[in-house]
Amino acid sequence: MNICVFLSAADLDARYTVPAKEFGGLLGKGGHTLVWGGSDTGLMKVVADGVQGSGGRLLGVSVDFLAAKAREGADEMVIAKDLAERKRLLLEKADAVVIMVGGTGTLDEATEILELKKHGHTDKPVVLLNTAGFYDGLKEQFRRMEDEGFLPRPLAELVFFAEEPVGALAYLEESQGIE
Repeated sequence: MNICVFLSAADLDARYTVPAKEFGGLLGKGGHTLVWGGSDTGLMKVVADGVQGSGGRLLGVSVDFLAAKAREGADEMVIAKDLAERKRLLLEKADAVVIMVGGTGTLDEATEILELKKHGHTDKPVVLLNTAGFYDGLKEQFRRMEDEGFLPRPLAELVFFAEEPVGALAYLEESQGIE
């Protein structure tokens, strides 16, 4: 399975890097391909290291103005002209999406895939990996949106919330009929 991961390229502490490396290792051991922003810095590097170190493939989609930070040695690297094209290519190349910890770019990518899913433009499974409770507030906001009628589909049809890397991958594999 090609699994797109939206996450930060920032250098973060162990409460975020340890689960990210674990998730990357699980992807690689499962024979999956990481589809990611292509950066060789921060959390993006940690996940890619985990995938590559356990036998998985790397398919990066960088963007022109960040191409200097693109990972050398990826199985495939595409350079998009801008962020909009990058998002489109990431989603196009993915069978499923995992949203890990990140900043405004990650949030932008997350809301775009959920908006596409809400309107029936994709049926790809989406997991929000809530490492160290990072997305507790967002989870509460999504529930409020659902409760107050802002979502035309049940929240459970849009996104699965996982607290641990193993639960995130198990949900994706189950959704795709992989045992």
